[in-house]
Amino acid sequence: MQLLTIDLFIPPVIPRQTIPLPTADLPSYIPMVVPPNNLESPDGVKADTTEKEDTGIRKVDIPFTNFKLPVPENEILITAGGTAVVSVAATLTATAAFKWAVTAMKPLLKQAIGKISRRKKERVNARM
Repeated sequence: MQLLTIDLFIPPVIPRQTIPLPTADLPSYIPMVVPPNNLESPDGVKADTTEKEDTGIRKVDIPFTNFKLPVPENEILITAGGTAVVSVAATLTATAAFKWAVTAMKPLLKQAIGKISRRKKERVNARM
């Protein structure tokens, strides 16, 4: 007696996958040489002294302190002040207009919503 056998297909040979190791480009920099803060000119050499130029920035001396506060130029102050005034005026005007629109439209909207709800009730009652 012979037994029946079933030959299943032979699986294909798949080559083994290899994944290369990741590589990265490391950042590099050129070191910056900073001289020490206690540099002095050698004996017998006279250092060049240069006077500081006026940068045009006004400074206000704060009383009872040794602090001077830099103040922007007049043009910048005028522009900032004008912008602030315009934005506040626009905000107040828009707020007043919105409040007026709400008080004017509230009765109209209530009346319209009342009419719509009444018509809906009439349609529902008519269907029954």
